Amino acid sequence: MILDRIKPLNAILATAEKKSLHRSLGPVQLTLLGVGAIIGTGIFVLTAAAAQKAGPGMMWSFMIAGFVCAVAALCYSEIASMVPVSGSAYTYSYAVMGELLAWMVGWALILEYAVAASAVSVGWSGYFMGLLKSWTGFELPALLQAGPAWSMNGLLPVADFSHGVINVPAIVVALAVTALLMIGTKESANFNAALVAIKVTALTMFIVLTLPAIKGEHFAPFAPNGWFGPSGSSGMGIVGAAASIFFAYVGFDAVSTAAEETKNPQRNVPIGLIGSLAICTVFYLLVAAGAIGAIGAQPTAIGVQPGTAEFAHQCAALAAAGNEPLVCSNEALAHVLRSINYTWAGDMIGLAANLALPSVILMMMFGQTRIFFVMARDGLLPEKLASVHPKWKTPHVVTIVTGVFVAIAAALLPVGQLADISNSGTLFAFFMVAVAVMILRVRDPGRHRPFRTPLVWVTAPVAAGGCVFLFLNLPTEAQMVLPIWGGIGLLCYFAYGYRMSHVGRGLIETHEEDSDTPPVPVPPLPGAHTPGGKDA
Repeated sequence: MILDRIKPLNAILATAEKKSLHRSLGPVQLTLLGVGAIIGTGIFVLTAAAAQKAGPGMMWSFMIAGFVCAVAALCYSEIASMVPVSGSAYTYSYAVMGELLAWMVGWALILEYAVAASAVSVGWSGYFMGLLKSWTGFELPALLQAGPAWSMNGLLPVADFSHGVINVPAIVVALAVTALLMIGTKESANFNAALVAIKVTALTMFIVLTLPAIKGEHFAPFAPNGWFGPSGSSGMGIVGAAASIFFAYVGFDAVSTAAEETKNPQRNVPIGLIGSLAICTVFYLLVAAGAIGAIGAQPTAIGVQPGTAEFAHQCAALAAAGNEPLVCSNEALAHVLRSINYTWAGDMIGLAANLALPSVILMMMFGQTRIFFVMARDGLLPEKLASVHPKWKTPHVVTIVTGVFVAIAAALLPVGQLADISNSGTLFAFFMVAVAVMILRVRDPGRHRPFRTPLVWVTAPVAAGGCVFLFLNLPTEAQMVLPIWGGIGLLCYFAYGYRMSHVGRGLIETHEEDSDTPPVPVPPLPGAHTPGGKDA
């Protein structure tokens, strides 16, 4: 039976034990690791979309998303400490729930990584064009700075090209990163630490400059779209914004996957997870308060979804009148600082984003190739996809495929819609991890667990339920992508993977002796994301 195809957990664990990594990380190191992994793209690029969905109420949105991340992280930690190998949620699912569900998780992670890389590319484009205009006065024609606005006509998406045709800068950065990955590049831990410092310093500067400019009247009405948005408008309101800005939190699993290198993991992993999420939530709340309080959310209209044709028309009309609100900005944080006469600081925020975001794109696309690599190694995808270039020693075929997909999505879709689509894959993967924890507690209660999820029969159901809750509050089109993508995945699995699977053919090759060897010579960075999440 297909449900009996389970990757042997004992073989994976036996090999993992041979690594016996030195336990050296304490609670402070884990917390800092988590902060570096979490603070990233989301807060730079999704503030405008969250303000349009929730207004000042997006401060509640950050707390809701942070809570769901916290309970999901506690589940993630238990299974990551038990199965400390490559493939993350895909490998966990294969060892616990079998090949079919593992395939679905891996297929969802492919969607998550590629679309997230596209979202970051679009975010980089906005900050790059804003900085270029501020410094030189040059700007591309509007039709080349953004893709079309998209709306749904029944079940069919309809593009409006009146305010944008193609996002050229996003294509350029996506293909540039693809070329780097093909040739092979190594980033040092020191370089990554410097990028983390740049991001944190930039956000700190933003908070220091905007908090004194806060005006109380900008917080009213606090929730213009309510908690769940106007009737018939999916993905809006405070909860809809929480589902979108979930993108700004993931990356926390960098702490989870460090459990095997942690002193006293039962005590220190929860401290690192909850501590880093708490610090980032406070950071995000202060950024949100500064952005809203300094210039106001100025929603273009109640209940209008960001990225739609109606939203684009209203933003274009406001821009023509010389009044671009926060919700319409492609470089939200820089826009706020320039609006309160800190042009130099807005440029510094733009420079920080321009420096830091390409590295995030690289790590997301690297994660994408890792997932392809592990799935191809298990026989579920053609092994030629993971073939290595004779000169560059990188999986050039899958890197090209990924890069082209990322560039096309970045060229044609707005950042908010890309983040929502990516979140649908992420939430599905985290839901499956929470379910896997509960199944393994029942099936194999005596198994050694370096870290045990506290109050597992409360925490795991809340984590699974929280993921479902946020998924159901994504826009309808983002929700639809996951089952459609999943249906395509099932066709691929039964057409190829089911027949060629190594486990199905009795070839029990866990390959975990080289599980930490990436398919490209890019070492995972401290705080960078291994498959199953991302530095958002």
